[in-house]
Amino acid sequence: MSVVTLIVGFVVQLGLDGVLEFLGREAVRTSIGILVVIAGVFVFYKLSSKVIRTAILKAKGREEDVKMLINLWRALIAFLTPLLIVAVFFPQFWVIPTFFGAFGGLFLGWALQPVVSGLAAWLLITLKRPFRLGDRIHLPTLNLKGDVLDVGPMYTVLNQVGGSVESEEAVGRNILIPNNMFFGHPAVNFTPRVEKGPLRQPAEKSVYTLDEVVVRITYDTDWEVAESILLNAARNVTADVIKATRKEPYIRSDMYDYGVYLRLRYMTLATDRPRIKYEIEKRIFKDFSKNDKVDFAIPFVYSAKKGTQEMSNTPS
Repeated sequence: MSVVTLIVGFVVQLGLDGVLEFLGREAVRTSIGILVVIAGVFVFYKLSSKVIRTAILKAKGREEDVKMLINLWRALIAFLTPLLIVAVFFPQFWVIPTFFGAFGGLFLGWALQPVVSGLAAWLLITLKRPFRLGDRIHLPTLNLKGDVLDVGPMYTVLNQVGGSVESEEAVGRNILIPNNMFFGHPAVNFTPRVEKGPLRQPAEKSVYTLDEVVVRITYDTDWEVAESILLNAARNVTADVIKATRKEPYIRSDMYDYGVYLRLRYMTLATDRPRIKYEIEKRIFKDFSKNDKVDFAIPFVYSAKKGTQEMSNTPS
């Protein structure tokens, strides 16, 4: 005979009044009351979460914003529910948290200082949103860069950019940053939202940033031709970016011992800089190789092409 069968038989024999008498009517009422409160809180959480989600999406927020705010709301409810149960059903025990709060507050405040500051940072990040899920941020003092995957009560999770490769590309390696680090270290957001309008409603995500390709040319290079090659390469590769930003590529320059630095500056996608730069440099290299009026400058040799010719003409 199973344990369940024994329990059912015991309940049938005693009847409801007998069970209440056996367990204690007050204890049963309290247990039922606690279950009702928990069920009510759960229903309230579900309904309020839907309201929060609808309100954020109606205000042109994103699913990432919904997730961050609902996580905060769930944590608050989980913290307040036990306090509600103690206050309603066990008021005699309310002195216990008061006692520990009075005599243990100093020690706990010292021991939990990183936790408290981390929670405070999480609260500020969630409400003010200096960066959001999916944004690419850089912590210069920590030499860390990554795409935000999650913002939790204690840690912000980044998909590391660079680190294992010499490039600004996500490598699929997660970094956990304690939230309290954001109080003492600056953070650079490469993909901020544009705030505009009298109500400062968040507009479309700004994913563009300035980048440059540096080319060293010889002093006998036709400057106009070289500049045209660089600008055409940038215009061809970043045509969509130019259309979106309405900012044309341009040239800046510096002179040095072996030639001239031509700095091609252009707007690019913040999260796709390496690929775009590669496409531009490849076009420039091919066009320089086909044109006799332009040449790359290299140290100790006045001209890359002339240096190659002289080396080929030198008897072995």
